Amino acid sequence: KRSDDKITFPSVWANTCCSHPLDIPGENEDAVSGVMNAARRKLHQELGVSRKQLDEIDFEHLGTFQYECRWDRNWVEKEIDHVLVATVSEGEFQYEPNPNEISEARWIDLTEVGNMVYGGGIWEDELVAPWFKLLYIEFLSEYLPEFPHPREDIVHFGEVGMDGKSVVPGQNLMNALGSHRDIVEGVIMASLGKMKQERLHGAMTHLFAGGGKRLRAILPRLVGEAVGEAHEGHYTLGASIEIIHNFTLVHDDIMDQDPIRRGLDAVHVAYDDATAINAGDAMLAVGFEILAESPHIEPENLAFLVGSIGEMVRKVAEGQMVDIEFENRDDVNEDDYIEMIAGKTSAMFETCAMTGAKLAGADEDAVLNMANWGLNLGLCFQLMDDLIDITGDTKTLGKPAGSDVVQGKRTLIAIHALECDSALPMFSKVFGTGECNDEDLAEAVSELESSGSIDYAKQRAMNYHSLAHSCLNALDDSPALSILRELTDFQLTRIN
Repeated sequence: KRSDDKITFPSVWANTCCSHPLDIPGENEDAVSGVMNAARRKLHQELGVSRKQLDEIDFEHLGTFQYECRWDRNWVEKEIDHVLVATVSEGEFQYEPNPNEISEARWIDLTEVGNMVYGGGIWEDELVAPWFKLLYIEFLSEYLPEFPHPREDIVHFGEVGMDGKSVVPGQNLMNALGSHRDIVEGVIMASLGKMKQERLHGAMTHLFAGGGKRLRAILPRLVGEAVGEAHEGHYTLGASIEIIHNFTLVHDDIMDQDPIRRGLDAVHVAYDDATAINAGDAMLAVGFEILAESPHIEPENLAFLVGSIGEMVRKVAEGQMVDIEFENRDDVNEDDYIEMIAGKTSAMFETCAMTGAKLAGADEDAVLNMANWGLNLGLCFQLMDDLIDITGDTKTLGKPAGSDVVQGKRTLIAIHALECDSALPMFSKVFGTGECNDEDLAEAVSELESSGSIDYAKQRAMNYHSLAHSCLNALDDSPALSILRELTDFQLTRIN
């Protein structure tokens, strides 16, 4: 228990030793050996452990995490922490706590560690350090009494409260994406490096320079962690789907003649139509090629993955073609629209979830359940995107607010408005005109609100949101499941 005189986190129970490496020889060079030397120094200072005992202790490095927690209005802790463990004998381990650092010390067994973290028994009224809760849950709880293999990635927890839980909506999801993004990004760029023709390679990598969360690339891994055994093959799978997803974007931009993508010139603008078409074709090939070459994907899974991703590409193409045909149709109804976005948008979420579960060793029922989750998630995402386009502001969206209305897109909102009996004079005036002033657009949006069209689309989105969560109810509770639930709520967080 930390001393009552500590400036930050006084009288808080924590792990045996907390130390910051100093800018001194032995602690300011290699990160891992540096923190081990700092731990020995601090164990001597805080617990009074003899130098002789410390020289005989072998530390194991389990990994690293980033977190932030505010103690009071003046002090906030924001740092990178290394997790070290060591095995010692209770009877032989001699210590004498320094009262300036430690007010109390206890030996506790594995059951009591769990009570300590979750506030059970004698720990109900005690304060426990948030960093200890994080490291126990992430690095130890699933493995004790054994120690896990060291983790090479930095686990990002972001800002948490004293309970160790995120204080930012969706933060656990963002942390998970951050933990995996660099790894999958490396797989993507290495895969595209197969192309040796310089101009074509530039066109293939162009869109990836625009950044992005890489949600589709990381989603198979997140699903794998929630339903089975996630492994390196999930990064290859995610990279494959992300590369193929970008192939569809390159070709879509040519078909739609959209000049901008992710804040960059579209590939056909930065290069030319012929190069963009060729780049897209090559990206599709690379996406399948890396699956076949991966040493982490068993042959019995390869056929399933190739077939599933091939079906996804076909559904996306069908959805895109139907969307193009909508431009020349006046009879598009709700069923038509849902069928279209199920292919154009939801198919990728469905495939990411289904293949991620399969690769993790999930049984057939679990694979089907996660496919249904991905389908409903994708439908909710698209309907929420339509709502955000109408109700958002231009600065936040990065494109003109209400552009779907001005462009005459047959979204569910527009379909409901066109079919309702209410008079919507301004909406009828600006729908599909290509441009209008802010005042007219605001009035058109107001008409969509008063007619119930916006509320109807939100209700349908919430139906799919509920169905997606119902699928997750079949999974065992875990931190990985919590991340999938945050992902399911992601668009709700955005729209709020």
